[in-house]
Amino acid sequence: MEYLKRDITENVIKKLKPNKVVIIFGARRVGKTVLVKEILKNMNEPVLSLNGEDINVHDKLAIRSIENYRQLIGSYKLIYIDEAQKIPEIGLKLKLMVDEIEGLKIIISGSSSFDISKDAGEPLTGRKYAFNLFAISENEYNQIENSFSKIDKIRERLVFGNYPELLHLPDQNDKIDYLNEMISSYLLKDILVYENIKNSQKIFNLLRLIAFQIGSEVSLQELGKQLGISKNTVEKYLDLLSKVYILHKVEGYSRNLRKEITKSSRWYFLDNGIRNAIIANFNSIKARNDIGQLWENYMISERIKYQEYNRISSNNYFWRTYDQQEIDWVEERDGSLHGYEFKWKVNNVRIPSQWKNAYPDSTFEVINSSNFENWLK
Repeated sequence: MEYLKRDITENVIKKLKPNKVVIIFGARRVGKTVLVKEILKNMNEPVLSLNGEDINVHDKLAIRSIENYRQLIGSYKLIYIDEAQKIPEIGLKLKLMVDEIEGLKIIISGSSSFDISKDAGEPLTGRKYAFNLFAISENEYNQIENSFSKIDKIRERLVFGNYPELLHLPDQNDKIDYLNEMISSYLLKDILVYENIKNSQKIFNLLRLIAFQIGSEVSLQELGKQLGISKNTVEKYLDLLSKVYILHKVEGYSRNLRKEITKSSRWYFLDNGIRNAIIANFNSIKARNDIGQLWENYMISERIKYQEYNRISSNNYFWRTYDQQEIDWVEERDGSLHGYEFKWKVNNVRIPSQWKNAYPDSTFEVINSSNFENWLK
């Protein structure tokens, strides 16, 4: 099987230092285990590999004493723990290891942020480096694609998304089966297990409602009415869905105008394939009326990957006024504002007059199917 080098590889290697813990977060099936194994394979030193889903590993780590861990680790100086969030009190155990065993390097991975963070976050303050891994990025695809084949591949990815396994499934029916299996077996597993939520149908229904509101402000109260649950429960579910890397929240930007909308938020899927599986629509883009939503969602998810992998610090927003002037994506970084509008087809889009007047020093650009590559490099 073809392996694509992931964009965070070099940064992970640089941070894999003695007496530090590297944590790799990410959704299920985005390639965390493959990434780590590829890194470790090239490090030329013995690795003690443990799996948090193995109950024997739980037993071996249960006695939280330095002597127990010294005996377990032996002469190893490099440890890898997969599915680390499954191990009780993992943060305290890792803290003891890196504090007391000289020269020990640890790398762990987990399928969501909230379950590792709540157990490992605070005990490892000052001792950890955290990375987010997403499904394959456009920049990573450049290893096997050129500019001539790119646009056809983009059309496919707008529908099926970017999960690594899809690279090895040339048949569209196989891709559909894979994505349907993803949402039925993996998608909400973390939430249902760790938060003891029994009514998964409500969450699926919530995701369907969000899927049809890509690029629009979302009313939590209205969602609650449609689902028959409280506004607070909707808010809780959305927060959990963002922590397991299914959804991403974008808030409204405002600095100067009373007319600017700031109280509502927009929600995007971190993978188009998951979004389309939720609404059971895998039609080609020629047969769809939501190409604008697909393109906007895809560009935002790709920009999030770009910012994360290149360690770009940016506050991200949308901008809209009550009289319907809007910009899809606003980045506040390095003391400047940058506005972006997403259009699948090349067309002449003018900068909104109220934005230009309120923020004259800002930049504005339309990201379309002809120029997106430069935006993501």
